[in-house]
Amino acid sequence: MTGVHVISLEQADEVLTPRRKEIIEVLGHGEYDSVRGLARELGRDKGQVSRDLGLLAEHGIVAFDTDGRSKSPRLAQEHVVVEPIV
Repeated sequence: MTGVHVISLEQADEVLTPRRKEIIEVLGHGEYDSVRGLARELGRDKGQVSRDLGLLAEHGIVAFDTDGRSKSPRLAQEHVVVEPIV
């Protein structure tokens, strides 16, 4: 399926904390020109948001569009699916 990113249950337990889920939700509803702008929207520290975005990017959930030194975070796919327990 296109537009879907699948992660394991183990990865989800590690990666999808409430604050990171909030980042995913906010990115799903809007576009942000910078990490700073996203942090402002979330009411959080830019450094914390940057670290959370980095981890989400490592797991293929978030990607960045770059323009010079500016990084615009976005969802890498439209949907994130956690593998079911079998």
